[in-house]
Parts: sequence; structure tokens; C-alpha cells
Amino acid sequence: MTRRVRKAVFPVAGLGTRFLPATKVIAKEMLPVVDKPLIQYAVEEAIEAGIEYFIFVTGRGKSVLVEHFDHAPELELLLSERGNEHDLQSLLSSMPEPGRVLSVRQQAPLGLGHAVWCARAIIGDEPFAVLLPDELLMSEPACLKQLIDVHDGVGGNVVAVTEVPDEHTNRYGILDVVSDDGRVAKARGMVEKPDPKDAPSRLANIGRYVLDPSVFSHLDKQLSGAGGEIQLTDAIDATTGAVPFHGVRFNGERFDCGDKAGFIAANVAYALKRPDLADRVREAVGHLFK
Repeated sequence: MTRRVRKAVFPVAGLGTRFLPATKVIAKEMLPVVDKPLIQYAVEEAIEAGIEYFIFVTGRGKSVLVEHFDHAPELELLLSERGNEHDLQSLLSSMPEPGRVLSVRQQAPLGLGHAVWCARAIIGDEPFAVLLPDELLMSEPACLKQLIDVHDGVGGNVVAVTEVPDEHTNRYGILDVVSDDGRVAKARGMVEKPDPKDAPSRLANIGRYVLDPSVFSHLDKQLSGAGGEIQLTDAIDATTGAVPFHGVRFNGERFDCGDKAGFIAANVAYALKRPDLADRVREAVGHLFK
């Protein structure tokens, strides 16, 4: 029987240089898609999946991410006095219960594996999730819930995947597939950003993980991988065999909000899902495509 996944890690120490100058003083994870920051979408996805503890791996200038999930007494009082219950409830409903949001510092940008390793003391010896907030995944049920549902049956390491063109394999961790039923692929390992001619498949990880704590035994070694960074992919690959490894084609739509075009597409897509905005957005932008 697999243990329940209760904790999620959010690696949010990056500088967001692809969105400069907007991210000069604003954390990239606070960039809004319609009217919610990226980090809130990720936390809400984790809540829907049953996560109880939210661990932010932050860096300098990123304290606003933790503050976003705390009370804002002056603003809450003002909204209450004005009778603006809708906006007040939207603020209050975004906050996990007290003691559920924790943070640790990643003092140097040494890679995703290093960021996850920084949370090891809080994770302990239990399975955990990792969510990259700049990957915005629109799905019902939430992508992470889809992964956890699979993990409940197979255990080990489970990641969200999508098929990418051959020429894009050098942008992702690529699964080395053993068997594939069209939704869940069993893998013997994963290769970080392989050259297209060396890629073992076109199944790419897209920023959602459910991981066995055994990955820390490899991350403890602090070994550099692709790009000179400590890669989470290498830790997953090193533990495959000791624990199972599966990729899940999630049912939904992916927006790469680390890319400007993907970020704009996400804003349009989420606005069109809103009954209060859809018609107005179509009217506002429709003429641009004529």
C-alpha cells in the first residue's frame, strides 16, 4: 500500500530573466493570469489534489510569495467596511490553514534538484509532490490529482508527460520508455535535455512530479548534471529500478508561462473560461485577428 502524498514543494527561487524588465522587482511567480498569480494556481492545484503542506523553496527577494498566502489586515478591513464580500472572500479563500505554508532558502541557483534537496528536512521519509508554477496546466481533475491517483496504484516516481516534436527533446527531461498503454508509460529512466538524435522517446516531463523520498539519496551527493546544475532528472533516473517510474499523459491543456507567448495564451484561455469575461474578451481582441 502506498503512503499518502501530503506535502508539495514549489521551487520558486528563480530570477525570471525571460520576463525582464517586468520581473526586476516582482517575482515571476506573482505574474497574474487574468486576476490570480501563477503561484496561486499551483497552490490551488495542490489543494485540489489533497496536499496539506506547501513548501516554498525561495531566494532573495521572494518573500512576497509567502506573504501572498498570509492575511492583509488593512486591505481585509477596508473591503469589509465597504461591504465588498466577493473580493474579501477571494482573498481569504486563497489562504491555506495556519501552519501549512513553510519556506526554505536556496542560497545559490544550483538547479532544480538542488532546490528540491533544500526541502529534505521538511519532507522527511514520505512521498511528496513537486510543482513548477510557471507550468500552468488547465485540467479537470487537477493534473497533480491525476498523478496521485496513478501513484496510489503503482508507487515510486510518477511524472506528468506530453509528447513533444523530435527537435524539442533538448528542452526537457525525456523518458526512456519500456511500455506504454497510451496514457501511462512505464520507464526505465529519464534523460535531461538529450540531443534529438539521442533522445530515447518524445515523452517529455512538464513540471509535475510525485516522488519517492529515495531521490534524496542521490541528491545528497550534490552531483552536477546537464548545464552544470544538480538535476532532479538525474535523481529520478538513479532511483529507477529500486522504485517504479511512470509517466502520465495528463488530461488537459498545458501553458508554458515561462515563455512570453505561452503566458499570453494562458491569459486568453483562462479569460475565455470566465462567464464574466468571455464575451468582453472576444469583443476586445477579435478585431486583431481580422
